[in-house]
Amino acid sequence: MAELKTKPTKASVNAFLSDIEDDQQRKDAKAIAKMMKAATGVAPKMWGTSIVGFGSYSYKYASGHEGEWPLTGFSPRKQNLSLYIMTGFNGYKPLLKKLGKHKTGKACLYIKRLDDVDRDVLQELITKSVEHKARAGA
Repeated sequence: MAELKTKPTKASVNAFLSDIEDDQQRKDAKAIAKMMKAATGVAPKMWGTSIVGFGSYSYKYASGHEGEWPLTGFSPRKQNLSLYIMTGFNGYKPLLKKLGKHKTGKACLYIKRLDDVDRDVLQELITKSVEHKARAGA
């Protein structure tokens, strides 16, 4: 069975965030890091080379595949800031309607800039997702 390549590393989160070339994206990434730290109460870790993760949970699929993944996290990509909302978006439609300009995948929230969304709503979404994952036995 293939081993998961994205794992926690000892790389510096501060150095990674400071190396983001685009000024606005760097500021947005630092603000998202503060939001996620507030939601989890834990310091961030680098996962692989480009994911800033907060906390972790273990999972095991019926297929036998198992691993560890951040409770929440994000990655500043060229096109968007990708936020990992590990509970997915079921039950969050009212918040998403109030959030502002965004796109979603199965467990990813894509935003171009923080100014495109309501920060209070984003903080609530992150916090509720973390709380839900923790209640579910993260």
